[in-house]
Amino acid sequence: MEEHDKYIQALIELHLGLERQGPGDTNFSNHILSKIKPLPANPRIADIGCGTGVGTLFLADKFKSKIRAVDFSRAFLDELINRAKQRGLEDLVEAIECDMGSLDWKPESIDLLWSEGAAYNLTFKGALDAWRPLMASNGIAVISELSYFTSEVPEPVRAYWQNAYPAITTELENSKHANSSGFKILGIHRLPSKAWWENYYDPLREKMNSFKHSKDTIMQSVIKDTEKEMRLFERHGDQYGYSYYIMEA
Repeated sequence: MEEHDKYIQALIELHLGLERQGPGDTNFSNHILSKIKPLPANPRIADIGCGTGVGTLFLADKFKSKIRAVDFSRAFLDELINRAKQRGLEDLVEAIECDMGSLDWKPESIDLLWSEGAAYNLTFKGALDAWRPLMASNGIAVISELSYFTSEVPEPVRAYWQNAYPAITTELENSKHANSSGFKILGIHRLPSKAWWENYYDPLREKMNSFKHSKDTIMQSVIKDTEKEMRLFERHGDQYGYSYYIMEA
């Protein structure tokens, strides 16, 4: 296994068992859904980059409709299936292990596309280009993307993200990407920094502590990188974060 693959596997191991694999908040998700138009009866819904399924189960419970839950990690999907069974929602979840950039679904087969913290794997523009043909006419996409909140980005922030995610850009530029991909922006909502800490970073830090004596050098590298990311957000979380883009096809 190559070094990069080992790093990804360590990252997955670190996030297994956590409710979320990235920042998010159920109350905030409800707020987002309150901003969209009513969906058709029995809406066709996809959660792309679902992780262990906090968004999938939220949507299944909310709409009582089957959710196609996509992730590249079998371990995450297995955890999702177990959680769905525990909540009696297994009949509403179709877990799909595949590359989220190569979905061979029928065109216009999604009424609501939901994706939290996963589009970056393809870049925001790449994700929109890949997923736009799958959207039903006037379908709704809710996609969160790491975004700069200012055009004057402090150098420590720019340097870090230029290395970690070179495609990061401002909400304005992402809006242009959406338009060029065939989407109409209906709204942009910023995830509160409180949700980063309470629902993601704090639980993740506890999990990291359980690995602090690990002799696995790859895991220690993952932990070191994650701690650096946390310190950056602690200092500059008002200048970047997750923006939720509500879009109509």
